[in-house]
This record gives sequence, C-alpha cells and structure tokens, in this order.
Amino acid sequence: MEDMLLWVLAVLLVLFCSVDVWYYLRIVALLIRAWWLSPVFDVTGEQTLGGRVLLHDIDLCHMNNARYLRECDFARISLYARNGVFKTMRTLGATMVVAATTIRYRRPLCIGEAFELRSRIVTWDEKAFYVEQRFVSCKDGMVAAIMFCKQSVLRSSPDKILQHLCQRKVEVPEFPEELQHWINFMSASSQALKAESGVEEKKSE
Repeated sequence: MEDMLLWVLAVLLVLFCSVDVWYYLRIVALLIRAWWLSPVFDVTGEQTLGGRVLLHDIDLCHMNNARYLRECDFARISLYARNGVFKTMRTLGATMVVAATTIRYRRPLCIGEAFELRSRIVTWDEKAFYVEQRFVSCKDGMVAAIMFCKQSVLRSSPDKILQHLCQRKVEVPEFPEELQHWINFMSASSQALKAESGVEEKKSE
C-alpha cells in the first residue's frame, strides 16, 4: 500500500513539474460549467465570466500582464462552448488558432479584487473570428483592460460554421473603427515582413 502511494505521489510530482495541470483542470471545469448552464443562442451575444485576483496571479501586488491573456483563453473557451461554436467545429472537422492579440491595460487589478471578464464575437471575415474581451472591475465598474483577439479557422470558415450552427446565412456585423485600424496594422506588418524576407520577390520571379 505504501509503495502504491509513493508511485502515485511520484506520478503527480512528474505531472505537476512537466505539465501545467491546473490549466487543463480549469478547462475541464469550464466545459462542465458550460454544459450545466443553459446554452446561449445569440452567437454575437456578450458572455460574462467572474474572477478574482489571487496570490498566484500577482506581480508587485497587481495582476501580472501575462495572466490577463491566460484568463482570456479560459473566457473564450467558455464563450464558444456555450454558444455552440465548439460543437459545430467538431462536426465540421474544423479547429481554431489564435492568430493575433492586442491588449490595452488601463489600470491595475489589485490583489483580492473581483472582476468580470466580458467576451463577445464582434465580427468575422472569410478566415477568422474577431473577439473583444473586457476586464471590468466589480469595485467601480471601470474597464481595467480591453483585448482584441483574431482567431483563425482551419479546415473551414466562420461563415460555414455559423451557417451550420444557425441553419441560415448570418449577416456579418460591421467592423468597428478601432478594430479596423488594428486589422490594417496587421496587414501592413505582414507586408513589411514579407518584403523583408524577400517572399514577394520570390513569388514574382
């Protein structure tokens, strides 16, 4: 019995040292929560996930910059699980990857402070969904940080996913001005990097 216990402890030690176990446990918890809660039928509707700044989140008594991105990962998983996008992607054999993110920090979230993470699909194009995520302090209602995320769809497209999910053609919402500025920046950056590496020259030869 003692040998078995030692083996279990050793396996757990190896897992916690080599894999971010808490990350995957939280994903499982989010999926169970999404399954338990009622589905969200408005694909572009805002969804809210509550949180609080804990000791393992902090950097000099406020939330570490990288933790914001991690929390956004979890919130997007909950968003897609509840609005049916995940299930539809599995049906179509599609998947998504983060192609780009930009985040603006407006004020720190301090240790112990409660917040709401509000996420919504803003719009989409032929290749990707664009998601807005806001960290709203429960103390004063201020938007402490705001992030845009571009999630590229592989082996399908946003239009096909939403048409299969909603059983109709879904009209693409307008691109907000600030989001369009960010998309223009990414396009200019991509062109500059291609020119720098000589990709455009090779294509023209």
